[in-house]
Amino acid sequence: MESFFKDLKVVELANVLAGPAVGMFFAELGAQVIKIENKLTNGDVTRSWRLAAENKETTISAYYASVNWNKRSVFLDLNKSEDKQQVYNYIKDADIVISNYKPGDDQKLGMDYETLKKINSTLIYAHLTGFGKFNKRTAYDLVLQAETGFMYINGTKESGPLKMPVALIDVLAAHQMKEAILIALIKRIKTGKGSSIHVSLFDSAIASLANQASNWLMTKFDPQPIGSLHPNIAPYGETFITKDKKQIVLAVGNDKQFEKLCVSLNCEELFKNVKFASNSNRVKNRNELFLLLQPIFENRISAELMNNFILKDIPAGIVKSVKEVFDTPEINSLILTENNGVDNESKRVKTLAFSIYD
Repeated sequence: MESFFKDLKVVELANVLAGPAVGMFFAELGAQVIKIENKLTNGDVTRSWRLAAENKETTISAYYASVNWNKRSVFLDLNKSEDKQQVYNYIKDADIVISNYKPGDDQKLGMDYETLKKINSTLIYAHLTGFGKFNKRTAYDLVLQAETGFMYINGTKESGPLKMPVALIDVLAAHQMKEAILIALIKRIKTGKGSSIHVSLFDSAIASLANQASNWLMTKFDPQPIGSLHPNIAPYGETFITKDKKQIVLAVGNDKQFEKLCVSLNCEELFKNVKFASNSNRVKNRNELFLLLQPIFENRISAELMNNFILKDIPAGIVKSVKEVFDTPEINSLILTENNGVDNESKRVKTLAFSIYD
């Protein structure tokens, strides 16, 4: 699988997270990815997005490393004709161009689809914007989280709106773009024709509201900030503190699972109680149910509880820090390491979280 796209050439005219994540997807599958970086700004802005603890002299920050593995970086000034011509030369035999110019900037620089398809008629041109093809508004993930409902429904009434701790809208938009490019590649195989693709952060966010969107569209239920709780299911998202001060979250999705939970915790009387016998009643009475379950968890050790839950197929998990996650041996196969001979060894997580078998 690592060499599946070894004959594919990708020119990346994108920076920050979403566009580069798409480029890295193809790099991980063996494609030649040429990343064009702005010479006037010392390259992709994320090179300077360093943690306080990072080496200030390195040209590759941890943030930059997360989505720029195995690419060839070329620093150019596209306002200069000779630098622009160098990009055109790359594009002549390229398969895919990934860009995230503001609407209109691609045309000013001569890097728009109409210009580039004259150089390469079968080119697949993927353009990412923030708020759409005709809106030049500056778009950062945090702004999109705010304006598409994600911040509002995240957190609790006490905490107020909270952003998610990763640039999730960028990640979601990158997946949309990957899917679109793969469809365009299939189309080109069938028809021999290239394609122009557009993906916006805004549309990607709205498309990802999923059941929260349909809750509003179908019932006019306006989702509220309820922390990790699920508006449609209970106990789902409830988090309990154990005797050894670990936190266990439940994801009980149906009545059978709730019954197994009660049996496992020796509180069978709860699933026999009409208040908790059905999911709809548990949602209605979830606060009372939480108060009844919490003392049980407080008297149990987390490892004992989790071993029993896994054995009985009860959906639950221990809330872990990122450090605890990466202390798990199973994670090793998902880590990519690179040493370019200039900076210290850099590590990042794969964008590929799938396997394909014959």
